[in-house]
Amino acid sequence: MKRYIVILAFLCSALSIMAQGQPYLCEIGIQGGCGYYVGDAAPHIFMNPREAYGVHFRYKFTKRWAIQAKVSGQRITGNDFTLDGQKLDTKWQNQLINADVMAEFNFFRFGEANKYDKRIKPYTPYIFIGVGAGVYGANAENKPTFNHAMAYIPFGVGFKWKFYDCVGLNIAWQHNIYMADNLESRETLDNKYQMNGWNWMNCDLTGMITAGIVFEFGRAKAPCRICNW
Repeated sequence: MKRYIVILAFLCSALSIMAQGQPYLCEIGIQGGCGYYVGDAAPHIFMNPREAYGVHFRYKFTKRWAIQAKVSGQRITGNDFTLDGQKLDTKWQNQLINADVMAEFNFFRFGEANKYDKRIKPYTPYIFIGVGAGVYGANAENKPTFNHAMAYIPFGVGFKWKFYDCVGLNIAWQHNIYMADNLESRETLDNKYQMNGWNWMNCDLTGMITAGIVFEFGRAKAPCRICNW
């Protein structure tokens, strides 16, 4: 009887260890950081930086490839201008809410340490690109109205670090090229040269650098009963 109890305990322990060794397929995360805008009122990145934040869901197809869905918000601001291009001391500001879906590629095979595959790393740089849509708009008193909607192309680079079993750190630098030239919601700045719609080089751009915590869930099934991932 004792022999069967010992064997049963050993099998339960082995199955538990095997289950723990399977990678997580899904994760959710929150992030916050610094955002900026580049357009008619701000020709360079990191001019008038403001807060940026978001939440995301990521599904990992392989150790290299994943897809991420994210909702983010950021505030952009800049100086007002007169109709003849004179810079004023007053400032405008606008609130953006974006939703995008992006494909990701990890430079290293990313995941939990595995004795069967020494190439897997708990950290990796990665790149991403996708599609998105945002709402924005403000009135003369700088109150958000969200009366405009426009598509954009998100892309960027990032770094992932898995420092605990199901917890990690994610740092990303994302750029959004809007298919519009009216993020400022000001007549003197919106589509100033009437080029929007055919010259994509004149479109407004926003960016953000964020850091956040991610939580993994949904372990994959083992390839077989006695195999690890």
